[in-house]
Order: sequence, then structure tokens, then C-alpha cells
Amino acid sequence: MAVALLFFDLQNTTEPPVVVETLADVPEHVLRGLPEDVRLFPSAVDKTRLGVWATKSILKGKKFGPFVGDKKKRSQVKSNVYMWE
Repeated sequence: MAVALLFFDLQNTTEPPVVVETLADVPEHVLRGLPEDVRLFPSAVDKTRLGVWATKSILKGKKFGPFVGDKKKRSQVKSNVYMWE
């Protein structure tokens, strides 16, 4: 009976390294524009990204503002990663 031995080099995988988003990756204007009751922390959906978390309960219908930044039309937006309506 022949026996085959397989060796795996776990340090030499073809998968790209996982990049985890940090607060240092977030543009300063995004951080300045966050409402006072929300913060950016690791996402519960995608552990490699940041998510928006409430620091206390936010009542239904609560409005945030004033808007900080430049208003743009959808056609002017290249990336909506740090944007919400």
C-alpha cells in the first residue's frame, strides 16, 4: 500500500492579505461631519470595515445637521463609501 504525504506551506498562500480599515483611513472631513451621537467602530457586518454605531438610543425621526461638506450631485460622486442620505 502506498502512502502519500502532503505538506502545506501556510505562510505561502495565494490569497491576498486582509486589509482592515482603521480610523486613520477615514478622511478628516468625514470624522468632523459625524453627528454627536454616532461613532465609527468595526462593523458587525464586515469585520474588515468600519461601521456607524450609536453611542446612545436615537429617537425615530431624529434629524442630524447641519450638513458639513460640499453638496454634490450623484453624477459627481466617485465613491459613496463614507456617504449617507
